[in-house]
Amino acid sequence: MLIFIFQAIWFFIDELAGKGLDIAIVGKFLFYYSPNLIPNVLPLTILLASIMTFGNFAENYEFAAMKASGISLQRAMKSLIVFILLLSIGTFFFANNVIPAAEYKSYNLRRNIAKLKPALVISEGVFNDIGDLNLKVEDKYGENDKFLKNVIIHMKNTKNENSTVIKSKAGELVSSENSNIIQLILKDGNYYEEVEQKKRKQQTFPHAKAHFETYTMNIDLSELNDVDLEKENISNTYKMLNIQELKYTADSLEKDYSKIVTNFGNSIYIRAANLHEKKDSLFTKKDSITAFEQNVLDMLDKNRELQIIDLALNTIRGAKNTVEGKKYDLKRRAKIINLHKIMMNDKIALALSCIILFFVGAPLGAIIRKGGLGLPIVIAIGLFITYYFIGIFAKNLAEDGSMNPHMSSWISTFILLPLGIYLTRRATADKEIFDIGNVTEKITRLFKKKTKS
Repeated sequence: MLIFIFQAIWFFIDELAGKGLDIAIVGKFLFYYSPNLIPNVLPLTILLASIMTFGNFAENYEFAAMKASGISLQRAMKSLIVFILLLSIGTFFFANNVIPAAEYKSYNLRRNIAKLKPALVISEGVFNDIGDLNLKVEDKYGENDKFLKNVIIHMKNTKNENSTVIKSKAGELVSSENSNIIQLILKDGNYYEEVEQKKRKQQTFPHAKAHFETYTMNIDLSELNDVDLEKENISNTYKMLNIQELKYTADSLEKDYSKIVTNFGNSIYIRAANLHEKKDSLFTKKDSITAFEQNVLDMLDKNRELQIIDLALNTIRGAKNTVEGKKYDLKRRAKIINLHKIMMNDKIALALSCIILFFVGAPLGAIIRKGGLGLPIVIAIGLFITYYFIGIFAKNLAEDGSMNPHMSSWISTFILLPLGIYLTRRATADKEIFDIGNVTEKITRLFKKKTKS
């Protein structure tokens, strides 16, 4: 768990660093985020613990003493099997109730942290939202990085349209500790603003443009710095839902998706029907009768032939552009539906994976006869990486619809199921993982038969 928490710190370091957060806020975020790590931590923990425990038993010949006393491997594992079953049931309820609640807390806290003190986190080379401004700088330098180089600012109007652009070669941030107002002094730049008109004439774009030596902007940070870190207003992401809510949401999204596809198909059909009506207006009654007997274009004069071709081409281009534009939206909606289905199955698959990984690790430890933190860790990490990446690969395929989302959560678990059965049978019979001597003997016999013949 500690290793995965350190990984989470590095993952969110850009969002936590440079905002003046105290250790309590960072600790609270990590506390809320830690339950999200359980689906990765728990399977690896069970696998490693079972290999180490049964490896120690076998290495110290305790299994030999048990068998000499008439205690079989299954009987020795009985109490742990009961414990693993109870742990799996608890894991399911944890994944179904605690993890969604923790995701709700951590997600909202993370959003609130992202709004905190944006003046401290003007990143170089990217656009940064500060109040109503969208600001990009090429470089920051000087004391407290207050001097800026090559500043670009986009400002929105009352209609939330990007109508003003300011570019300057240099800038400076001037602020006071006791003030929520920060001054942005721009030097040697240009100001461009689109002028809004009630009735715009075609091909006219009125605008105002000016060059300045020095231009000062006052930015009010009172609302931005007064961020309530306990505010929680986002509660509808798929990771925040339990199985019942995921099922209901997925069904609702699928109904909306089907309705959108149907309406889109009808709109394309109506467009084609309108084209048919326009086509009929270009033909006389006599033309319509003879259209079945010969090429349509051959029976028209040159002007009407060009009209028909232009109408067809414009309709096809319009339909193609419409379909291409709708394609992205439908793909995004399908991905959201698949994510809900994957998360719904993940909660059940996590509980079952605890049982299967125990039956992989326990007999494997008994077979390799090695405990401690050496070989068991290597084997456990190798098996876990295989289990983890198979699951990731399957879920990536399921997100874009290449695989059934209900199956993707179970593939890695079902691949390890035969391995668990095989290892348990080998350990029960007190055999090695592979009987190399038996295989070598069979190959030798085969070659002897060929030599005699």
